[in-house]
Amino acid sequence: MNDIVIRLETESDYREVEELTRNAFWNVYKPGADEHYFVHTMRTHPDFIPELAFVAEKDGAIIGNIMYTKAWLEDEAGTRKEILSCGPLCVAPEYQRLKIGKLLMERSFDVARKMGYDVNINFGNPGNYVSRGFVSCKKKNVSFYQKGNYPTALLVCELVPRVLDGKEWMYIASTAADCCEDVAAVEAFDKTFPDKEKKWMPSQEEFYIYSHSSVVR
Repeated sequence: MNDIVIRLETESDYREVEELTRNAFWNVYKPGADEHYFVHTMRTHPDFIPELAFVAEKDGAIIGNIMYTKAWLEDEAGTRKEILSCGPLCVAPEYQRLKIGKLLMERSFDVARKMGYDVNINFGNPGNYVSRGFVSCKKKNVSFYQKGNYPTALLVCELVPRVLDGKEWMYIASTAADCCEDVAAVEAFDKTFPDKEKKWMPSQEEFYIYSHSSVVR
């Protein structure tokens, strides 16, 4: 895979990235997908960070991408710390398990550190992220919604080691993903792509378990 080019997304890439995202997530977490609509609307959201929107390109085709929004951690005193929220991260199905996601994360992590970011949070399948330095939010004392609530799928990566030590934190997500709650808008956007069959897959139950469970004290 030495011919993979990691570069920033450009405006001319938008539709290809949306198609890639749709194909990568289709039927994975639910019948169909809405991640491609999230990508489409994210770019105009104030929390979007274009400096961290990278694509992986091979032979002129985009086969992977990663995007970020701002998010926040709030400590016990009410002081907020701006951090990163990673995702979507996707790789074309035929190129998955070839470490392309790793290349995208490593490049974006390096740039994020130079921009002054020291924490990255993702809500996803732990099996896809723990090898890249993400750990359970409980291990870093990061709660979600209420103190002491540690969702299994909420994963924390310290870009600077031990930067979160010594405090309890509350995770405050961007509103960028709220667009996906508009089911009619998602369906209308999806109709601009070729038809694909929506169906149930075992991965959907797996993610339901991760996303509806918590790590307890």
